[in-house]
Amino acid sequence: MLNASFFITVAHIADLPPDSIAEIAFAGRSNAGKSSAINTIALHKRLAFVSKTPGRTQHLNFFKVAEQRFLVDLPGYGFAKAPLDQQRGWQSLIGGYLASRPPLRGLVLIMDARHPFTDLDIQLLEWFRVSGKPVHVLLSKSDKLNRSECTLTLKKAREMLAEMGLNGTAQLFSSPKRVGVDEAEAVLRQWLELPKAPPKVRTPADPGQKKPGSRGYRAG
Repeated sequence: MLNASFFITVAHIADLPPDSIAEIAFAGRSNAGKSSAINTIALHKRLAFVSKTPGRTQHLNFFKVAEQRFLVDLPGYGFAKAPLDQQRGWQSLIGGYLASRPPLRGLVLIMDARHPFTDLDIQLLEWFRVSGKPVHVLLSKSDKLNRSECTLTLKKAREMLAEMGLNGTAQLFSSPKRVGVDEAEAVLRQWLELPKAPPKVRTPADPGQKKPGSRGYRAG
């Protein structure tokens, strides 16, 4: 997993880290599971704050994964309960960052797999398309769908990205079930120009050791 740690919170574009080399932005609706996705990929329980109140993240939160390389948690959008002027302020912060940040390598957009490509998602993608930078869509909460629904949702998501003319990819993702974590990490490492994750070493079971519940098992 990516070894991420909190670095800085930014409330104004002028305060962005000046010596950053590469950044990946995470965006999504306030209830799409964005913070949970960041925590799962970074193997932290509370690196990004998971709130029951949509729109809690109001600033740009930078998480350092390597020297001068960051994951950036953007404010969630679609937060109906926030005052209108506050919504506009947050959206201005998101837009200013995505439009003018040279170290930004790509955008990870988290969508609820049950309700992908909402009007706000499409608006963000249409606006970001002109940057020419890649987009990787995480279809979160995929554990709420059955296998055939997952297959169809993923197919439609990839077709939608192609129809919009985006440099985009998509995958299924679930934080509780850890579905798609390795695939997402591989994309992030490529964008940040980090070494590939070492292969997971599986320790073979001792053939002489029986599993709990099997006949002849006895705890030591």
